[in-house]
Amino acid sequence: MKTYTVKQLARLSGVSVRTLHHYDEIGLLKPAFVGENRYRYYGRDQLLRLQDILFHRELGIPLQEIERALDEGGRDRIMVLEEQRELLLDRVQRSRQLIKTIDRTIAELKGDDNMTDSDLYKGFSPEKQAEYEGWLVDRYGPAMRERIDSSKARLEAVAPDGQRERLADLAAIESELAETMRAGTAADDPAVEPILLRHREWVGSMWDRPCGPDSYAGLADLYSTHPDFRSRYEAIAPGFTDWLAAAMKAHSARH
Repeated sequence: MKTYTVKQLARLSGVSVRTLHHYDEIGLLKPAFVGENRYRYYGRDQLLRLQDILFHRELGIPLQEIERALDEGGRDRIMVLEEQRELLLDRVQRSRQLIKTIDRTIAELKGDDNMTDSDLYKGFSPEKQAEYEGWLVDRYGPAMRERIDSSKARLEAVAPDGQRERLADLAAIESELAETMRAGTAADDPAVEPILLRHREWVGSMWDRPCGPDSYAGLADLYSTHPDFRSRYEAIAPGFTDWLAAAMKAHSARH
């Protein structure tokens, strides 16, 4: 049986050595065996389990729930993979439509496209919006419902041209953040600060109140844990979800 050391598995999978050590410590991914040299060694079964972990993580599932899901007896691996495939396809398709809506909005503002009012909202499923709002209220309590209603009322009061401008502002900020990540800038680099300030101010404008550092850090948790947000940000750039969440938390810590 071919085996990999923790460093070899890290290079193979793109998961850091530190993360693999953490997965071992919490019992999520144990090595096949530990050699006399005290090195961890991973075989085919562990590689497949790590793939499962990464699929679940991409779907925004917390580590504790991943462990419970993987340790459930009687579940066929092929069936699990097929379920994951359907979930990912659904999110990819919705993300593609949202990206098209953003691109068309930008083109509209540049005078290169002509959108109807209904075109502004293509990709925003009413069912998904209701599901998302319910998820927020369940997680953050009744006060979140008031915040959601206030934000929706504020947006509805804005004329269509103003709505287009707000969506385009967000798209420009997110694009700039993604380009900063691609350039190799660390998430906690103070050089990211001016863009994050614009992002935080945009969030505050949608909430109709200032977005404080603690709230901004909480929003970072939401982005990194909710599967719809993960799908949306990964469609902008692979790895963008975790980088953005880390950058937002670093910004909040500085303030």
